[in-house]
Amino acid sequence: MSEDDLWRMLHGTTDMPYGAGRTAALEQLLRRADAGDDRHLAFAVRMQATTGYVYGGEAGKSFVTFSWCLAEFDRDPQPYHQGYAHQLLWHFKYMVNAMLKFPELPLDRTYAVLDDMERRYRDAGHSLQAVHKHRYLVADHVGDAEAAERWYREWLTAPRDDLSDCAGCDPTTQVAHLAHVGRYDEAVALADPVLAGRLTCTEQPQAILTALLVPYLRTGRGDAARDAHREAYRRLRGNLSDLWDIGDHVEFCTLTGNEARAVEIVERHLDWLDRAPTPAAAMHFAATAAAALRRAAGAGDVTLHRRAAGDRPAGEVSAATLAAELADTATALAARFDARNGTSYQSEWIARRLATGPVGEHLPLSASLRRSSADPARSPQPAAPPAEEPAVPADATADELLDLADECLRTHRRSGLVAALAAYDERFGAAEASPRTAARRLELRAAELTEAGPEAARDVSRAALAAYRELGDQVRAQVVAGRLGVLLCMSGEDEEGLVLVREAAEFLAAHADARERAAAHDRLALALAHLERWSEALAAADRAAAEAYDDPWLAARAALHRANVLEELDRPDEFRAAAGQARRLAREVGVGELVTAAALAYARAVDDHAETVASCDEALRAAPPGARLPVRVFRARALLAADRAAEAVEDFAEAVTLCVEQGADGDAFLRWELANAYRVAGRPAEAAEVAEEAVLGLDRLGAQAEADRCRHLLVGIYVDLGELEPALALLALLARNLDGPDNLPHRAQVLEEAGGVLYDADRDALAAQRFAEAATAYRLAEAPVDELRARRREADALFWAGDGPAAVRAVEVCDGLAAVLTGQPEQPPVVTYEVALAAEVAARVLAGVGRTDEALDRLASVPARLRSIEAFGEAARAELLTGETLLHAGRPGEAESLLREVLGGLPSGSRSAARAAWLLAGALDELGRPDDAAAVRAEHGLTADEED
Repeated sequence: MSEDDLWRMLHGTTDMPYGAGRTAALEQLLRRADAGDDRHLAFAVRMQATTGYVYGGEAGKSFVTFSWCLAEFDRDPQPYHQGYAHQLLWHFKYMVNAMLKFPELPLDRTYAVLDDMERRYRDAGHSLQAVHKHRYLVADHVGDAEAAERWYREWLTAPRDDLSDCAGCDPTTQVAHLAHVGRYDEAVALADPVLAGRLTCTEQPQAILTALLVPYLRTGRGDAARDAHREAYRRLRGNLSDLWDIGDHVEFCTLTGNEARAVEIVERHLDWLDRAPTPAAAMHFAATAAAALRRAAGAGDVTLHRRAAGDRPAGEVSAATLAAELADTATALAARFDARNGTSYQSEWIARRLATGPVGEHLPLSASLRRSSADPARSPQPAAPPAEEPAVPADATADELLDLADECLRTHRRSGLVAALAAYDERFGAAEASPRTAARRLELRAAELTEAGPEAARDVSRAALAAYRELGDQVRAQVVAGRLGVLLCMSGEDEEGLVLVREAAEFLAAHADARERAAAHDRLALALAHLERWSEALAAADRAAAEAYDDPWLAARAALHRANVLEELDRPDEFRAAAGQARRLAREVGVGELVTAAALAYARAVDDHAETVASCDEALRAAPPGARLPVRVFRARALLAADRAAEAVEDFAEAVTLCVEQGADGDAFLRWELANAYRVAGRPAEAAEVAEEAVLGLDRLGAQAEADRCRHLLVGIYVDLGELEPALALLALLARNLDGPDNLPHRAQVLEEAGGVLYDADRDALAAQRFAEAATAYRLAEAPVDELRARRREADALFWAGDGPAAVRAVEVCDGLAAVLTGQPEQPPVVTYEVALAAEVAARVLAGVGRTDEALDRLASVPARLRSIEAFGEAARAELLTGETLLHAGRPGEAESLLREVLGGLPSGSRSAARAAWLLAGALDELGRPDDAAAVRAEHGLTADEED
């Protein structure tokens, strides 16, 4: 590789984001430069590497490259050194900052570098403003408050010059100082004009927004604090070098009572501690993380997923255990700094970090959680009052209490059932009961336990069944047997359960009254539904409905069961009618759980979105606290389907909160849906935040397919935000995750999408590589049409990258693929489309390498082929390319006639029309008709010197 190639590579690294990739490229260049004899290149690479190490999270390596450059600069001055003199003086600031963060570096050495920095700044005629700032930073680090204040004043009063930190970074440190001494209003006032300006530094505005978190909070600017946290953290979260500032955001979450969000951030960055940019950053992050985890552990059993590192395998770790480990890490590092500094300041400072807890009122931060886990009012009150419960008479007999409990069971008044049975146990539980009374108590005890799950009530039901059989009461025995059968079917004991419930239904149909007959058939329908034997379940439900009984509660329940069966049988008209009946009957009895279930069933049955949402609203008004989650989810999905994404966001967020509060599985899946709703609602920042949470949760569940689909959503969100590097990183991860023969089509799609992102960002050479990889994957997946599309996109990208020979080779590959596809007996529209577009790209490439006649031959039939499949826009684009090619070939007359025809068919004011007019005017100029050209330009609002 020539020296010119190496210099081109060096210049190319400036377009790479800071991080491992850029660092690796620079280190490779450094090895090649050192292997040669170009001292200038070796110096330039090290200067670039110093900056790359600082911003790439490997500040420790910058000491070596900086020292080498400084020594080379002093030892043997060369003319080229002067071009780097200013940058070398700037790097002194990096060195002082970094040396403070490594406890193994003696403090005297830092002071010596500061003195050298001051001398060189003076000798070069620069202001000492930056020197005073860094003397302040040293004094602040060792806890010398008096010296820090003195140097702070010197820094503020010294004149700024071109070695001063930028208009965002200088105020950031000032804001941090004012916050440190409790002057919060001044900190906010100082920052306001800075934030109102234009900040283009690599570190801004995220650094100053982070410094403002506590000042905003302490001055009652909660909304500003929340917005600062969200914007700054989004910018910081991908940069290892910003681990210290990420710790500030963890602490902010703890201060505001957002323990769950703090834990999520800690989990996301936990493995960064294994490769922390500096010991100081590790100390700070470990301390803030430990404080957050202590709070989370105190609120319940919380675990985090820890990635593998070194000899430590990946696995789950409790918040309490991790908090203790991180606290030890932070404390030990603080002790090392204090030993270096000869003070106790860092240990005292870390002790305060470890003791951090919420201050003031809870400030909601999460885009997915609506309430804090520490909020005593975290669960909303019921939207509708519960049904009136009966009073328990003080003088009721044992049988009267059991009668009351039985009535409450029949009418769905659970708290009345529990109260009546509690009164029975208190008053008569110690006394010996008659066999019948004991059997009744067991039957009702089973009903009381059912809410805890079928397993809890199963054994008590068996005891009640045995008691009734011993009494010889076959009707009550079969009622209990039917209930037990349903419980068994629900808990997986299908064979025994179905036998019990069938026999009970048959017996009661012959020996019981109408109500018990209907209830027995309803139980059979329910059991069969649990076993997904839908046709049989419908027959049983129909028999229940045919009984002439007078129990509106049973009627509502049975109608609901029948509606659910019809839904599963995919009989929409009958389902809609049955759900409507169930909703009407549930309204009549006014039981919240029945109204909720029936209204939700009706919401699923109707096609009109407005009617769906209205029925969900009714369900929410009636829902008991534990029944709101499914209603919120369904309402959110209905709103999203109705193009009411902003409202859907609120329901999805409430659903996530309810899911977390109830300890239910599935919050990661709901966050995935919430992220999509945020994106559709045009709120990409919140969408990204929630999608990242969802990916973490899905990964923890081992749901890789779903996690990858959520990652794919996140790619689109990152593109919406203009965050191309995270998008490309995710696409690369998805391609690796899909690296298997069964996943080839999906892998190809991901690679092609990565190529599209790069192409749109004008990174055409890299885009061509991704398109080529996609084409290979499509070929292996035996998808020839997709392979052709990827190859023609590769050719197009190579053309725009300026690599004409490679583009021609790609065109030749496209020709071979197109020949195979067009040789088939039937040519579907998609083949016509792709072959035509491949011909268009081939024409552009051939024209670009001077093969104009071949290009025109390629284009000759393209517009007609595209119009044959109604691709009119693409046809017009091909004709415009034909006109442009004719102009370049020196054939303006032919170009004029073609372009006039094309222009006449394009919508006025469209981009295509403007391009056609521009090309037509150019043809008229070449034909020596400037007045006609001017008229065309005037008609279409173009100027003579306007570029296309």
